[in-house]
Amino acid sequence: MRWSDYSNGERIKILRGRDVNQAALAEMTGLSIATIQKAEQDKQLSLNTLMQIADALGVDTSVILGQQAPRRAMAQSDRTMLRALSQAVHDTAAGMLPETAAGSDERALRVAIGKCWDLYWQGHYTEAGALVVPVLAEAAVHLRERPADGQGPAWGLLADAYRLAAYVANLMGSRDLAYAAIGQAQAAAERSDDELQPALVRSGRAWVYLRDARLDDALRLAEKAAVDIEPRFSRATPDQLTVYGSHINFAAVVASRMQKKDLVKGFLSLATATGARLGAEHRVHGTLFGPVTADTQAVGIAVALGQAGKALELIRGIPENSLSTLTEAARNRFAMDKAMAQADARLWDASLDTLEKALIQAPVWARHQALPSVIVQKVGRASTARVRRVSALIGVRPGVESGFARATAKAAP
Repeated sequence: MRWSDYSNGERIKILRGRDVNQAALAEMTGLSIATIQKAEQDKQLSLNTLMQIADALGVDTSVILGQQAPRRAMAQSDRTMLRALSQAVHDTAAGMLPETAAGSDERALRVAIGKCWDLYWQGHYTEAGALVVPVLAEAAVHLRERPADGQGPAWGLLADAYRLAAYVANLMGSRDLAYAAIGQAQAAAERSDDELQPALVRSGRAWVYLRDARLDDALRLAEKAAVDIEPRFSRATPDQLTVYGSHINFAAVVASRMQKKDLVKGFLSLATATGARLGAEHRVHGTLFGPVTADTQAVGIAVALGQAGKALELIRGIPENSLSTLTEAARNRFAMDKAMAQADARLWDASLDTLEKALIQAPVWARHQALPSVIVQKVGRASTARVRRVSALIGVRPGVESGFARATAKAAP
């Protein structure tokens, strides 16, 4: 069934899920249980009831009315966070700050933004987005309180907060919000006193383009972002090398999606050289890059190019203990790439072993990823019991899309 084929009442039941019963929804909305029951039985749904239920469930009224499908794997907590994040992005951009918002000092804001990045790279996207909401308001107030000739660092902090908002929105499939947030990040970055900020934002915009299937635009912008900050290696700082390496590596990722093998080869060579120059993983403004990042990303790129044998060869050359230097999200992504390479090589059981281990270790992260379902669809000749066990972890039936997954497929990132 398509999302529009359900009734309004059925859509409300699906959206509240198993974790929120009718009594809980009544408490969240301030409505009576009888009113909730009538709505779910399609007996009565007034405009006021519709709006209050939509607000409590964190969706637009159009989703309950079937005019727009909810996003795949979107729990109520995700929807609530995205709505609050959208309000924070648009309100701060318009100068509409909460009366209770208090500007933090520069150090406190840097600590808070660092915490947001930590949550993001651990795969806790809902928590990261929820924390960005007050950070945006405080960063905006902090900027307002700075003297005109001392606003450079404050603009940089605001750019980081907007970029975080864009990353969370983009990963969770809220593309319009991602575009809005990255646009605000760009405006703030251009007024900061950090030369790396504009390039970081351009790379972020290229990622939004990639997720929006605008591959030509993504590649053009990724290349420009890298070229604009290409350092002289003999005197480049670790920060410059980190930003440049991550940008050139991302350009390789985009080129691999476009099957431009010659471009990929050149970009990967530069990324590997940059990682070697750094010698170890280094982080700046939430961006991590180094030799291990370059090596693990090369695996995903080989998989995208359909080179399963090469991907497995690269995996064998990466020491297991080196993965601890990566972020949790990067390690999880590497595991997905490894499982996909094994599936493409028809190593069915090995693929499911890798996938199951990653899903058990990072269930929250996996909830926002499409790759696990793709891998399960590929692994059709493995142990039936094992396929079922892994399918249960990601909430799909092996070889068959659930009705709700089909209903929400159009909105999937």
